[in-house]
Order: sequence, then structure tokens, then C-alpha cells
Amino acid sequence: MPKSHRLPGNERGAALMILLVMVMIMGLSAGIAGTTWTNVMQRAREEEMLFRGDQYRRAIGSYYSAGTTAGNYPLQVEELLKDPRYPGTVRHLRRLYPDPITGDAWELVKDSAGRILGVRGASGDKPLKTKDFPEEYEQFENAKTYRDWVFLFEPQDRSAAPAGAEAS
Repeated sequence: MPKSHRLPGNERGAALMILLVMVMIMGLSAGIAGTTWTNVMQRAREEEMLFRGDQYRRAIGSYYSAGTTAGNYPLQVEELLKDPRYPGTVRHLRRLYPDPITGDAWELVKDSAGRILGVRGASGDKPLKTKDFPEEYEQFENAKTYRDWVFLFEPQDRSAAPAGAEAS
């Protein structure tokens, strides 16, 4: 007759308890890994937002400084892709980048004449990054949301800058 490999009652309960503890530890580990991965992805989106926002700021500066009508800001973001002041194709921006946090278009910061001075994030979420910004973006350290991350082109000669700036 074959022998049964069954554990006595006390040992079965201990094995079940060990199994439950292991499942709980694996669940906690997976939860921690998920949170860490979410933070890693959020930080990557923030770095991309800094890059893309700076690309818009630089493109607006390039548009502002170029052409026979230097000192003007674009009326539409598409003018950064193909400057209408030139007969040929003059690009200040390679392509229209979406806001990496929302995946949608950036909010435009315009003056009272409707000209684009810069872009800002469209998300009301709180940023993870709160310090160690590049010098031109030190004001982001006080940001409560991504909407406070404003990438504004400011000419060196501030007397040439338009008076009122508002988001649209």
C-alpha cells in the first residue's frame, strides 16, 4: 500500500500561513514597483515638457528676431512651422509638439493683440519636480500645477515687449 505524503494538521496550517505571507509580500512588492514606475514615467514626462516648452520659447524668439518685420510675435503656432513673411520655407520649429503631460495642445500665452508670447502646460496636476530647474526656469520652483510652467519668450530689450500677456 502506498504511503500518504500528507502533512499532519499543524504543519498544513503553518504551510498555508507561509504561503499567505509570501503572497502578501509579493503583492506589496508589486504595488511599490508600480508606484516607482509611475514616478519614473512622470519624471520623464516632466523632462520632456521642459525640452518641448523650451523649443517653443526658442522658436518664438527666432520668429521675433527674424525677417524684415523683426519685433513681431506670431499670430498662430503654425507660423513657427512655416514663416509666412518669407517666400520660401523658413522654419522656427520642426514640428508642433503636444504637451507631454496631457498629450493635447499647449495653452497659448498671448498679448492683448492676440500674438503668441509663449506656451504653458495645460494640466492642473501637481508636478513632482520642485527644484533644480535651469536658470531661465527658476520660477517653476514655486509652481503648484503644470499650468504654472510658462515658457515665455522675453526679448532682451524689454521696451519692445508687448504690454499685456494672457493665456488663451
